[in-house]
Amino acid sequence: MDYSSVDKFIDRIVEESTPAAPLWNTERAKNGKSAAPDFGDGCLMSALYAYYKSTGDKKYLKFIDDFMDGCVADDGAMQGYSPEDYNLEYFNAGRILFDLYRETCKDKYIKAIDVLGKQLVGQPRTAIGDFWYKKVYPNQVLLEGLYAAQVFYARYETEYNRGKNYADIVKQFKNAYENMYDKDKKLYFHGLDYSRTALWSDAQTGLSKSFYLRAIAYFAAGLADAIGYMDRSRPDLKAEMITVFRRTIVGLEQYIDPDKHMFWQVVDAAGKDGNYLETSGSALIAYAMLRGARFGYVDKRFAEVGKSIFDGVCAEYLTETDGKLNLGGICLWAGLGPEDRANRNGTFEYYVSQPTAVNDAKGVAPLIAAYTEVKRLIK
Repeated sequence: MDYSSVDKFIDRIVEESTPAAPLWNTERAKNGKSAAPDFGDGCLMSALYAYYKSTGDKKYLKFIDDFMDGCVADDGAMQGYSPEDYNLEYFNAGRILFDLYRETCKDKYIKAIDVLGKQLVGQPRTAIGDFWYKKVYPNQVLLEGLYAAQVFYARYETEYNRGKNYADIVKQFKNAYENMYDKDKKLYFHGLDYSRTALWSDAQTGLSKSFYLRAIAYFAAGLADAIGYMDRSRPDLKAEMITVFRRTIVGLEQYIDPDKHMFWQVVDAAGKDGNYLETSGSALIAYAMLRGARFGYVDKRFAEVGKSIFDGVCAEYLTETDGKLNLGGICLWAGLGPEDRANRNGTFEYYVSQPTAVNDAKGVAPLIAAYTEVKRLIK
């Protein structure tokens, strides 16, 4: 496959974006929102940094620094950040700060890391020690919350706390495997409400009702990244994480569409009316497989499996119109949502009825991240 189109697409994302009007967030431009970094921005900045490291072209580093410099005040406070929210999404926007501080030595970035480190200490938890996704979602654990928080947490522990809390990170991933994993289908439920009070949750189990691709993909990618950020001081704990990761990846393989080499939005309902092959989750899983194979977390054959998924995404959804490349098939949003939508939350219909987006960061970032791994593979 000729991957030059992917490079052209990435350049388009950078060249046609500003912090106030990023190409990857049309909702922000349309609504005139501030440049407060959100979950998608965090994904995009981290993926672009990996791409910068693979190319050596400092224009990408400059783009990332310019974007985040405008989001972080001199005292380390990020635009839109409210400590009292105890929202795990802030950590995802903060992941790039470690790299930016190392590259630029700007004090504001390390101050922002410290701000988020204090949030780790105070983040509300379930009775068994899992972070709440947000303070306004009491006792609720969502898979994307593990991706957002635990990757930051692992790197923070390694670089600033001598790994003293590695066991806490491992426990939270293992809790998800033990309590949110369907061992027959080998898939994770999107959410678990330990209090059984959220209207979307099953009254008996507290679990949501469907297997949503991107949430599962975030979990897999979060494991791959968190394992990589843990140092060698606790090989026993890393081994536990690798076991969960391996089971997650092996379980997912059976759901790859044999013709298109992608995953369906509702993973176990291939071909069902309304369901569709989805970009962001497929690319995230491709990234997790490629990275996991490179570091030996899973069998080396998963490098080729991951590459075939990446190729499938590009073939299906990376298209050119009027001379411009666009990435389609991206689920714009499909979280559990406000409780006034409880008649739909967690159901098959809820997950497939959301509109697909073009060039949204939640799909663009996984594509770039997976591409950096593909480039390593084909060198």
